[in-house]
Amino acid sequence: QGKMEEGKAYSPHGLFAHLEMLEARAHEADVKEEEAKQQEEKLARLKARVQELTLQRDELQAKVDLQQKRQLEKEGVASDPAQPSAQAVLEWKIKRVKAMLQVFCLTGISGKLTKQGVCFCISTAYEGTYLDSYYLDLLTKPEVRILRHSIPIFIPLEQLAKKYLQTDIRRFLSVLSNHLNAYAARKYQADQLQEHFSDQIEGTLQTNSLCNLLVFNYNVPNKSKTFPFNVRLLYGDLCSSIPTKVTVSCTSEAPASLAEMAAAHSDLFCHVALHKAFRSFSDAGES
Repeated sequence: QGKMEEGKAYSPHGLFAHLEMLEARAHEADVKEEEAKQQEEKLARLKARVQELTLQRDELQAKVDLQQKRQLEKEGVASDPAQPSAQAVLEWKIKRVKAMLQVFCLTGISGKLTKQGVCFCISTAYEGTYLDSYYLDLLTKPEVRILRHSIPIFIPLEQLAKKYLQTDIRRFLSVLSNHLNAYAARKYQADQLQEHFSDQIEGTLQTNSLCNLLVFNYNVPNKSKTFPFNVRLLYGDLCSSIPTKVTVSCTSEAPASLAEMAAAHSDLFCHVALHKAFRSFSDAGES
């Protein structure tokens, strides 16, 4: 009876059931992660919209104040009613910059005015876990330029600055934040993998400084044997935490049925965070 059960467990039907369960788990995890992400994005958009409307209100209020001031000056004496005072313009500009900094705070970007310009802090996070923070000190006169920063050397800061800094500082900070958050997320996943699934990893996990290329071996038990698989994850989109190209292969002679398991694992890596994919493997193995 024991042999019959063992044969059933590793029959093609049993293997297909195992693959279907992995696919179902991956789909469920992917759906939940996407829903949570959409909720966070929706909340961030609503908060940003509130700040934009607040900024528009302040701008309109400033215009009304200027018009009232011009009317009073027109009814009174000396002063050019067509031109607002330098002090009024300066106050309006300061109010506008402060409002812009408040909008940035909603996306993990905070900033404060300095004597020479603005100092920004870009905080990174993944799955609700706050990770590293990076600083960017900008000069605003005579033109906007970077004074100092703590951005890692492998982040394309110079290219982004050349493309956006002089024309659209909001876009510049947004794209830079996307790069930093994606890098932090990839590094976090690799760290989680080594911390929680070291018993399944064979040898050393190989990666580069940008964490957009990961290569490692992991073990898959089958019957009384353990077969080593090799995986290569390439993140072609540097603003993404999910690989764009995945290659999974068995590094030794193995039953043909394991090729289907490798294909299922490859699909899982393409849709689920790295450590979550391994959690699915573990749960499936326990089942």
